[in-house]
Amino acid sequence: MKNNVSVRKLARCAVVAALYVVLCMALQPLSYGAVQVRVAEALCLLPVFGAEYIAGVVLGCFLANLLGSTIVDVILGTLATLLACVVTYKLRNVRIGGLAIPASLPPVAFNAVIIGIEIAVLFPEPGSSVPLWLACVSNGISVGIGELISCTVLGVLLVKIIESNTALKKIFE
Repeated sequence: MKNNVSVRKLARCAVVAALYVVLCMALQPLSYGAVQVRVAEALCLLPVFGAEYIAGVVLGCFLANLLGSTIVDVILGTLATLLACVVTYKLRNVRIGGLAIPASLPPVAFNAVIIGIEIAVLFPEPGSSVPLWLACVSNGISVGIGELISCTVLGVLLVKIIESNTALKKIFE
């Protein structure tokens, strides 16, 4: 019986990773760049249902970045997602008004900071005289807004739908 549980968790991880990649590739114009709403980031809320989802989301992010971004983003973007998913998992039982809003904030924060700095340093505006710190803040705000849409709106909605539906809840838990 224990092997079935492990196989089931492994299969869920694989499905989540594949879904992350498919969403990024299908919505490519939205998924990459300084201004992005990576819809696949809503999956960063799945660790609310178990630690095994951390591996699936991180693997999906790694593969999506490998297919559609730079090697630096493969490393830093995957790191941001790993950190975000671990903290999201730690906040899995914290709710505001019954919603997993606190669990949605780590992906926003980690991506805003890490990816905001990455974009400012690696892809500076040509001919811009804006100081690096201001470019980091500006890019961080842009990335953070996209993450708020993906995680705090779509991700929290995803968690609510799963928690409200008995059949879905059994699949994810």
